[in-house]
Amino acid sequence: MSKNNGFITQLKNGIFDNNPTLIQLLGLCPALAITTSLSNAIGMGVATTAVLICSNILISLLRKFIPSKVRIYTFVIIISGLVTAAEMLMKSFFFDLYTSLGLFVPLIAVNCIILEGADSFASKNKVITSAIDGLSMGLGFTVALIAVSIIRELLGTGTILGFSVFGASYRPAILFTLPAGAFLTLGLIAAVVQKARYAKEDREKSKGREEERV
Repeated sequence: MSKNNGFITQLKNGIFDNNPTLIQLLGLCPALAITTSLSNAIGMGVATTAVLICSNILISLLRKFIPSKVRIYTFVIIISGLVTAAEMLMKSFFFDLYTSLGLFVPLIAVNCIILEGADSFASKNKVITSAIDGLSMGLGFTVALIAVSIIRELLGTGTILGFSVFGASYRPAILFTLPAGAFLTLGLIAAVVQKARYAKEDREKSKGREEERV
């Protein structure tokens, strides 16, 4: 039961409580650049999550053998190799998606979420725990991409996954297909998440004070 609770807590931390993009503000480049469509967001999210899980596992396995002086260089090499493999797979089996994402596929290698997870977590924890952390952070990143892309695609083109939602009479808000629309959308979502987070903390503090009085 405790292991299940730990797993759920880690997932909840990555997706909600400590979301890498909406709370920590990491991985903003792809969150702003490729979220013009939901399909792009899902593809980037899945690819990044796979790299996160695999890199965390490898780095956790090798953590006792990597000298501290070269750990960052070693992490970059491992991550770059995994990203290259992911790029080749995507190019072979999902070429349209690969073409749509373009330069941002190889740039997964320099995503701050992956390097931060490798240095601050995987290099200090066991394999299973590190793999779960990679999964939770990857899911959190994917959730953020999906949230931004749904709003941008829906308002910017009137479609979701290419299917018309508002009909032919809808006049798209072109702003949401532009960089300014990406900043606006991400900023609003992050503000709502932060507001909900602070409200939750205030409720917990108030509840704690009431219990102390009792």
